[in-house]
Amino acid sequence: MVKKNVSYEEMIHRLDKIVTIMESTELTLDDSISNYEEGMKLCNSLYKELSQAESKIQILTEQGEKDFPTYEE
Repeated sequence: MVKKNVSYEEMIHRLDKIVTIMESTELTLDDSISNYEEGMKLCNSLYKELSQAESKIQILTEQGEKDFPTYEE
């Protein structure tokens, strides 16, 4: 389960761990499904976090362009 207030890096680490487990261990069908479900939730959370970061960067870039005019030579 994806916990709130977990850092991006912690989510990446957990996703990597899930992939390793699923690749290297014989799991029951239920365990496989459970791991897959957790991995998909992590992927969705990571995507949302990256999307939010991209939006922040876009806003900062646009603000920076307004605050600091470019000079052409």
